[in-house]
Formats: sequence, C-alpha cells, structure tokens
Amino acid sequence: MSLFTKIAEGEIPSYKCAENEEFYAFLDINPLVKGHTLVIPRREVDYIFDMEDDELARFEVFAKKVAVAIKAAFPCVKVGQAVLGLEVPHAHIHLIPMQSEKDMNFANPKLSLSAEEMQAIAGKIYEEFSK
Repeated sequence: MSLFTKIAEGEIPSYKCAENEEFYAFLDINPLVKGHTLVIPRREVDYIFDMEDDELARFEVFAKKVAVAIKAAFPCVKVGQAVLGLEVPHAHIHLIPMQSEKDMNFANPKLSLSAEEMQAIAGKIYEEFSK
C-alpha cells in the first residue's frame, strides 16, 4: 500500500482540501507556495497514464474543481498543473497557485509552514471546493 493510499484512507494524517468517492486532494507538506495541493485517485495506480480513459477524465475534472477552489482561496494569475510521478508510486497531480512561471520550479526552496497555517490553508480550499 502506497503512502498516498494510506493518506486517502485516513491512516496517515493530511491537510484535506477536497474529496469525493474516487479522488482525494490534500496539501503538499513541502509546498512551493501556499496552496500547493496534491490530487490523487483513491484507487492505487502508479502511473497516471495507466488509468482508464474515463477514470482519467474524471480525475482531471476533479482536479479542475480543486484548482478553481485554490484560485478562489489564494488569488493568483493561474493554477499550474504538474505531473511528475517519480517520488511516490501513486498517480498524482500537483496544483500550484502561480503569480509567475517561476512558482512551478520544483528546484525552488520549499516553504516551512506551521501545522496551524497548513490547517488554515486547507480549510480555505475545502470551503471554496464545498460551495
């Protein structure tokens, strides 16, 4: 069972931003910027392009709804999407609020935020997603 599967099942705590029966979104614990969110399928699948077409389409639509919530909670020019997939063997999408393309550079230093700040950020996104 992957780390992300354990997070989606509640075995490992996370800062939940959105969820439905198929997908789960939570804050990246090493964010590039405030609001950096990961979106995962609850079903354990290593590679995003191993997902069936209809599941992948629903995954992207869910990610779009999360991105809209992120943009409402953290006004930005756009919410960038990145799929890297090498660090954890579970398909996932990074959603990153961007003021410029530099915000998407994974070589940038990561933010160090308190648990309280992370909870507040997740709460803002969850509230916008739930509207």
